[in-house]
Amino acid sequence: MLRRIINTVKKSLTGTSKENKEAEAKQPPRFPPKESAKDGSSSRETKPREAYKPSGKNTEQQEGNQASDGPKRRRRRRRPRNPNAEGTSAASSPHAQEPRKTEKKPVPVRDRLIPEGFEGQLAFADLHLPEPIQRALDGHNFKMTTPIQARLLPVALAGRDAAGRAQTGTGKTAAFLIAIFARMLNNPLPEPRKIGVPRALILAPTRELAMQIRHDALEIAEHAGLHTVAVFGGMDFDKQQRELEQVVDLVVATPGRLLDFVNRNVLDLSQIESLVIDEADRMLDMGFIPDVRRIVRMTPHPEKRQTLLFSATLTPEITRLAEQWTRNAETVEIQRDRVAAESIQQKVIITTSDEKFTLLYNILKRDNPERVIIFSNRRDQAEKLNRYLDAYGFACALLTGAVAQEKRVKVLDKFKEGTIRVLVATDVAGRGIHVDGVSHVINYHLPMDPDDYVHRIGRTGRAGDIGTSISFACEMDSFAIPDVEKYLGHALECLHPDEELLVPPPPPEKPIAPPPKRSGAGSGGSRGGPGRGRGPQRGARGGPPRRSRR
Repeated sequence: MLRRIINTVKKSLTGTSKENKEAEAKQPPRFPPKESAKDGSSSRETKPREAYKPSGKNTEQQEGNQASDGPKRRRRRRRPRNPNAEGTSAASSPHAQEPRKTEKKPVPVRDRLIPEGFEGQLAFADLHLPEPIQRALDGHNFKMTTPIQARLLPVALAGRDAAGRAQTGTGKTAAFLIAIFARMLNNPLPEPRKIGVPRALILAPTRELAMQIRHDALEIAEHAGLHTVAVFGGMDFDKQQRELEQVVDLVVATPGRLLDFVNRNVLDLSQIESLVIDEADRMLDMGFIPDVRRIVRMTPHPEKRQTLLFSATLTPEITRLAEQWTRNAETVEIQRDRVAAESIQQKVIITTSDEKFTLLYNILKRDNPERVIIFSNRRDQAEKLNRYLDAYGFACALLTGAVAQEKRVKVLDKFKEGTIRVLVATDVAGRGIHVDGVSHVINYHLPMDPDDYVHRIGRTGRAGDIGTSISFACEMDSFAIPDVEKYLGHALECLHPDEELLVPPPPPEKPIAPPPKRSGAGSGGSRGGPGRGRGPQRGARGGPPRRSRR
């Protein structure tokens, strides 16, 4: 049985091969018949095929390399990409990459608007401001701009957003006020207007700064007929509400009090044309950014308003906020060392903590400054220093976060008038002090944050005036000097005190007043005092909750 199967398979295979041979014989030959050579050898050519030579710029170089390197192995001919043109080069190939086109970057607005030969100043008359504003500037003898004004005003007057880095006392307040009022006068609204719907909003971190901005706004717009209102905490709420219940052009406010009026439907921020956020770094430190976010969302879209943001430092956090709240903002900044070094003479006196008051007493007696601000890090330190200066006969006053707002206003008015010549302050209250004619700033305690140092010395030497800054570096404060020098970008002049400054002061003119008593538990007293009661639990407003010891 097995043999039958094998034979059947062989026959089928043999038959198939015979059929294939017969079919091939009937077909015409594919190639012409080969002619035999006379010598009987095959006529097949032994000449090798020519290698493919692509046309292009590198052809001659490739041939030269082949000739110099000797015989090469025959390469297989490559089929050209374009079958219609065998010699297509890489440059003419449809797959060749096109050269990249370099796009020209747009010229910043300030570079297009500031004339050639700009050296840091412009004349206000060359900015073509509205007549009421120009008349007010001429009346206050403002002829030339400061460096920050020269860079900011052309950008702001063109309607562009801006993020500026500038210290206090450089004239940035006048710059954004001029831009706001010029926009209002060039684009008047039809009458009648709605009550409590301002056209511009300026946010400030402190009450003192808001009051100062309002004061400057009244001077610049004194001939423009524009109504400016300042709202902030610590003052009569009903009185501020009555001022808002009328046609308002500009509102200067702190975030907390502004939200109070918005929640009561006293203010409507849906028609804001210009938004200014001043000292954004300070708002970040004080925890106001969530409130500021709520306020910004109540205003029109960034494309429908002009936004100006200012900060002493443009940290990554501030830069991100500026990108969120502005639209293609121009970065306007001036050199920090120009403000600190040229207009303020900075000195550091190496001393001990026991000799600080002796140095302070002798400096005040020797220099007899017209107005001087003395900074301390803590409220209890400022209160103690104020009691000692008062006992030694100096006309001084205290300005801390514990002082009521009405008393703060009176203290600042007396300081401006010259009734009070020595002001003892902390950083919380000191940032809002904007008083002209401060000749000396004394850091009785060096701040832990270099940014606070810059803000302190910015109280003197304002608007180009010459000022003096004296810092006491004792065994507890001297470690902060390297950070301050790194922040400023230059070294500070460190001196040892003269012998005349170390002469002990005479006995005080009157007894030193005792420290104030803290009423109520948790009122913030010193260690061991009544302020060490249980007080409010941490985690609400007193700070983060304590971790469990489990």
